[in-house]
Amino acid sequence: MDKFWLKSYPPGVPHEIDPGQYRSLTHLLEESFRKNATRPFSVCMDRWMSYRELDDLSCALGAWLQSRGLEPGARVAIMLPNVPQFAVTMAAVLRAGYTCVNVNPLYTGRELQHQLKDSGASAIVILENFATTLEEVIAQTPVKHVVVTAMGDLLGFWYGQWITFAVRHLAKMVPAYKLPLSDGRTVTTFRRAVAEGTGMKLQSSTASLDSVAFLQYTGGTTGLSKGAVLTHRNIVAAILQAEAWFTPALQRVGDVSKTNSIAALPLYHIFALTLCLLCIRWGAHMTLIPNPRDFTKFIEVLKQRPFHMLPAVNTLFNALLTHPQFKTIDFSHLCVSQAGGMAASEGTARHWIDATGCPMIEGWGMSETCAIGTNNPVTNKEFTGSIGLPLPGIDLAIKDEEGRSLPPGESGEICIRGPNVMTGYYRQPAETAAAFTSDGFMRTGDIGVMDARGYTKIIDRKKDMIIVSGFNVFPNELENVISLCSGVVECAAVGIPDEKQGEAIKVFVVKNDPLLTEEDVAKYCHEQLTGYKRPKYIEFRDELPKSNVGKILRRELRQH
Repeated sequence: MDKFWLKSYPPGVPHEIDPGQYRSLTHLLEESFRKNATRPFSVCMDRWMSYRELDDLSCALGAWLQSRGLEPGARVAIMLPNVPQFAVTMAAVLRAGYTCVNVNPLYTGRELQHQLKDSGASAIVILENFATTLEEVIAQTPVKHVVVTAMGDLLGFWYGQWITFAVRHLAKMVPAYKLPLSDGRTVTTFRRAVAEGTGMKLQSSTASLDSVAFLQYTGGTTGLSKGAVLTHRNIVAAILQAEAWFTPALQRVGDVSKTNSIAALPLYHIFALTLCLLCIRWGAHMTLIPNPRDFTKFIEVLKQRPFHMLPAVNTLFNALLTHPQFKTIDFSHLCVSQAGGMAASEGTARHWIDATGCPMIEGWGMSETCAIGTNNPVTNKEFTGSIGLPLPGIDLAIKDEEGRSLPPGESGEICIRGPNVMTGYYRQPAETAAAFTSDGFMRTGDIGVMDARGYTKIIDRKKDMIIVSGFNVFPNELENVISLCSGVVECAAVGIPDEKQGEAIKVFVVKNDPLLTEEDVAKYCHEQLTGYKRPKYIEFRDELPKSNVGKILRRELRQH
């Protein structure tokens, strides 16, 4: 394949990467832990964790998980926000030879139950704030071992106890829960699991580059989310691709291990997760932001020390820009403002560079590609409006409906091939087969056009997917859920432009109960759907536009 875009690469960026330099992702992690033992890994609420502590804690938790008798490759769910326990748990699961299943902590019981059942998770590590959701559904899942952690568990003894007390009793953010111990289930505190594991020996993982490292769940066209199977090779490749691409921007820092990256995006999301693993590869540190929606506290953290990388979605950049305290932040050390997860707007990009002197660099990727796909050169001085160039080792093709590659300037489906691309969807052979072309490219569902320099622009989506603040929402799931609301005959969900979120969800409903109100439907959605999936607008219609075979025409609804 003619990779003509390589001519547009910045000087010094390699054309290929070699995942084979590591035996597995576990090998990469453990090498970094040894090499960077004395260096800081993360800071959260002014409490620091070193790489040695991350090594010791994850070793202990991994040994404890092994003592539960889980089979090699067992799935362990991680339901945590951006707290130090996340990296400890992720490393523990991988070092023990198991598979990480990242779970959005804000999921409803329905969403959590599906993911735990579909993945076959036999264990879960969960923040106590969300344990009440697990209580609702655990009896219908294969989970046998629950590890419950409190907010302050890794924030030092006295300060940690204070934070946990404040979260439980002052902020009242931990609803009462009681997890059942029937059917051989165990419930253990995080601190106890680590304490017990400290006296055990961690058996070395036999995972290879072809073993499964993560099941990363994404929206499903059938209405149910499906797990993208990401191998150790996929993740290692993505880390090395990100390293190759971002290193030129950090020349001002000198030693990349001195880089401070801001982790405000949730680590369970593939975008933030990949950048977290890049920090580990570098021996750099992260500033963990458990609640980025509290912008006053977020800005106070940004003011505390120099930071060099700020990955965010367009809505987060926008929210910072409009905050009254934004101008009090020192951006003189910022080298990379990486935009991803959703389309970046030119207006936000213009305001950002005017205010910070650091251009927003837009990239594109998916859960299925470990967040890596294309990116604008980090040496750019201005916003391009495109999603950039394919990263090292990636083949990108614009294809027609028959799978034929099209020349530059012609629009078609963006298709991607590379060492970072998933092997398929977990236990979904039909979905997997439909996702790939005969020559091994993954169909992305995005319609784009590539120019003669190799830069690609997204012009439409083949799928009806809605992107709300960087999160994928599939209309089928919403429609399946809302159709079960009493009084609803049928419904259709579409995305409409929204200045803050990129897109907002609007649901059109046909009802057979005249007493059904918008408030009733909204309340039902609040009970059944996590925040970003809830419709912002609900409109009743007498009928919905349909094709001659009865398919609801969402495109027509979007135009009105």
